[in-house]
Amino acid sequence: MRSIEQLTEEILSLPSELRALLADKLVESLEFSADSAIQAAWVTEAQRRREEVRNSSVEAISGEEALAQVRRMIES
Repeated sequence: MRSIEQLTEEILSLPSELRALLADKLVESLEFSADSAIQAAWVTEAQRRREEVRNSSVEAISGEEALAQVRRMIES
């Protein structure tokens, strides 16, 4: 059996589209104790945002850049 480090290395070498698909499947496999209506709303929102990135109607930015933008907005 491969270690988590080996799996992580292998997974991170996949193209981003496949990593996103795997991330979706992993999140779906988790059991949440949240209200099912809330969970369904978040799933719908996540799918909508994923589609926006996939069809290039929005441009993805790194988390680091997103935080920098928020900091600039707060400081203004």
